[in-house]
Amino acid sequence: MSDPYEKLAELGLKLPEVVPPVAAYVPALRSGDHVYVSGQLPMADGKLLATGKVGAEISAEQAKELAARCALNGLAALEWLVGLDKVVRIVKVVGFVASAPGFTGQPGVINGASELFGAVFGEAGKHARSAVGVGELPLGSPVEVELIAEVRD
Repeated sequence: MSDPYEKLAELGLKLPEVVPPVAAYVPALRSGDHVYVSGQLPMADGKLLATGKVGAEISAEQAKELAARCALNGLAALEWLVGLDKVVRIVKVVGFVASAPGFTGQPGVINGASELFGAVFGEAGKHARSAVGVGELPLGSPVEVELIAEVRD
């Protein structure tokens, strides 16, 4: 596997600070060889980057970019808990898309997260995934992404 820190630099990305939880949970938790990263919103500098429903106030392309930001925040949580150099592979990604009635492009939106994991981890970034349309997300966010990573000591 290539160096995830080098890949982030090549992509022109910098890991942000871990987003503080908005309720009673932790950003990430390790159990055995897996890290479970809590749902990440598209936050930057303590602020939600957008609000609204995808297919109405938010375009699918904008939502895809927001999903990539959620993924970057997920990587920050992994770094905080164990370090990206300990990631063996991304196992599972679940993406939630606050969808306007009739919007069915959830898989394309969550590709923003999946593509970032692939770019950072290569083959080890390929994962199982669900993309789910929902009526509302916390704080009015258009997208939320959670993940499970396999890690080594």
